[in-house]
Amino acid sequence: MQFIEALKLRNKLFFLFILITMGLISVGIIGSMHLNSMKKNIDKLYFGSLVPVTELNEIIQVYHNRLASSVYKASRLEISSGQSSLEIKHSLREINKKWKSYESHFKRDDELEYLGYAALEIKYTNEYFLKIYKVAKGGTNLSRINLSLLEKKVSNIHNVIQKLIKYEVDVAHYERRQFIVSYEFTKRQLGIALFLIIMAILLISMYVFKSIQKDHTQLELTTRKLKKVNKKLENVSYTDSLTSLHNRRYFNLVYEREIKRARRKNSYITFMMLDVDFFKQFNDTYGHIEGDYALQTVAKVLKDTLQRPSDYVFRLGGEEFGVLLTDTDESNSAKLARDICDAIRDRKLKHENSSVNEFLTISIGVVCCIADDALDENMLISRADEMLYEAKETGRDRYIITSNVSSAKIKSA
Repeated sequence: MQFIEALKLRNKLFFLFILITMGLISVGIIGSMHLNSMKKNIDKLYFGSLVPVTELNEIIQVYHNRLASSVYKASRLEISSGQSSLEIKHSLREINKKWKSYESHFKRDDELEYLGYAALEIKYTNEYFLKIYKVAKGGTNLSRINLSLLEKKVSNIHNVIQKLIKYEVDVAHYERRQFIVSYEFTKRQLGIALFLIIMAILLISMYVFKSIQKDHTQLELTTRKLKKVNKKLENVSYTDSLTSLHNRRYFNLVYEREIKRARRKNSYITFMMLDVDFFKQFNDTYGHIEGDYALQTVAKVLKDTLQRPSDYVFRLGGEEFGVLLTDTDESNSAKLARDICDAIRDRKLKHENSSVNEFLTISIGVVCCIADDALDENMLISRADEMLYEAKETGRDRYIITSNVSSAKIKSA
């Protein structure tokens, strides 16, 4: 064990991996050998009894319920000779098909002799019905047919096939007993082998883990510190320093991800593009400090209005903002856009050089649609930009929303 103590952490983990891998391979080989044997027994039990018995029962049913029944009905003039001949033809074809399927299954040597006898009986019986078919096909009335002979033929073939069924059932019982014995033996062997392998792996693994634990404690402390630092760096890289909103870089990351998720769910996706009205004039009039405060105010309104974890708010650049919503239909998207416009106006930030309102206002272009495979990511942004332009052209301090990303079908607030 001094060898393990001398190994470095990476080598210890590699040694443990090799140990577990070898153990699992051993378990897999042993289990595979025994399970393959069990599978053969199961296949033999299934294909040697269930399927053949089902096929034989179906053959009996065809003889009784279709062949004999159609001849009886024709003899009583309940159906025409043509109908009877058609039913006989289909029934004989089905019997031959099922008998060939039955013969194709595995047969033991002691079964072949009786199987040949049964095949001849089926052949003779089918020839009998074939004669009836030819008579019926010629249009001859079957009312004079010898029903006693018909019953004798059907009863005989019934007994022949029943003997086959009994044989298959007896074989199934025998195979089941053999299978249970084999299964119990295999289960004990496999259980012992697994127990020994697992115990060996556990004992060695415990020692290796104790050796690793010393190195791991220090590594864990260092990792926690690195995670905290990385988290801070990540937040800084994805956050706009002025408004504390997500920045354009984070938008590029989230936008593609949420589009794909909405496509998978075939759910609503909404994108809003927002722009502060006459922001350049505001900066020129009140200065950049007040301009920064105005942007912070807009950001605060967006945060207060959009509070679901799935609502994403971004500062895309300058006085331009973006909002990405999922699982929000057109009606609710329109309501949110209207609430944002009202909330910005209600902040009553004085804007003397605005030709729209005495206070600071905002214009919003909104696209809301159900995401599918045909949704074009760039078109969604492009349509939102078009709606924003339309909002500005029709007077600003408003939103315009569309549900069609390919053609302008616009609804104005």
